[in-house]
Amino acid sequence: MPKPVIISCAITGSIHTPSMSPHLPITPAQIAEEAIAAAQAGAAILHLHARDPQNGRPTADPAVYQQFLPQIKAGCDAIVNITTGGAPGMSMDQRLAAPTMASPEMTSLNMGSFSMALFPAASRIKEFKFDWEKPFLEASRDGIFKNTYADIGEILERLGKGHGCRFEFECYDVSHLCNLAWFVEQKLYEPPLFIQFCMGIPGGIAAELDHLLHLIRTAQKLFGDNFEWSVLGAGRHQMPMATQNILLGGNARVGLEDSLYLDRGRLAVSNAEQVSRITSILQLLGYDAATPAQARQRLALKGAAETKF
Repeated sequence: MPKPVIISCAITGSIHTPSMSPHLPITPAQIAEEAIAAAQAGAAILHLHARDPQNGRPTADPAVYQQFLPQIKAGCDAIVNITTGGAPGMSMDQRLAAPTMASPEMTSLNMGSFSMALFPAASRIKEFKFDWEKPFLEASRDGIFKNTYADIGEILERLGKGHGCRFEFECYDVSHLCNLAWFVEQKLYEPPLFIQFCMGIPGGIAAELDHLLHLIRTAQKLFGDNFEWSVLGAGRHQMPMATQNILLGGNARVGLEDSLYLDRGRLAVSNAEQVSRITSILQLLGYDAATPAQARQRLALKGAAETKF
């Protein structure tokens, strides 16, 4: 029998803006409610960012995280995975403030620098709700998400060694797998690895089956069988890439951070709706969704009792 599939749900992210969908969670109460509902629908991992509750702008303020992390922990048993990427323009100290405060079981870790092109989305929005949105998106024309070897090493040291966090290694291109291999070779992180192939985001690798096969085969050459992998398919690629990856033996990620839609031309009304869709696909294919306990065991996590929220 195939292994149960670990479903991750990325609740709100820092890329989409409030003008893109009325269903994007913004306030701490909305983020907590959406996260718990996604867990109840079958998500074993909840990937979390925070937003200013007044205008929806991404924030790294630990005080905002503290308004929803305890509620999520009390409301479900899912694994909390806090971003270390934050949002464009945030410093390293800002990006690590919330995970350092919360000491979660898992955090994300982008495995390299790249040009994340958000600006094409600005031309598709007819009316912005908040003044910050258009300049935020347009700034990516001349911006770069910076995660150097030094940055990655600092995150591994501060959160891995310092807090016992494990990582969701976000790889936006093949070179990011090579970066990860270097840190493993240097004994700076021990398997099992949890690799998230991030596909279809402008500036990164395209969401195509040939590219996915190449990523998987490259990871197998570099890491043998000491890794679990999942796929983030951006936008319209979300469900097709998740389904293809499941059939290849991998795991799946959904959520409003990655796509605001459920079907062509129809906005998803919640994260749980997307989780329910992928769990129904799993069932049709004869797979089960992994429980949080199963995911914790496979990813060697420290357990919710060891967190600080």
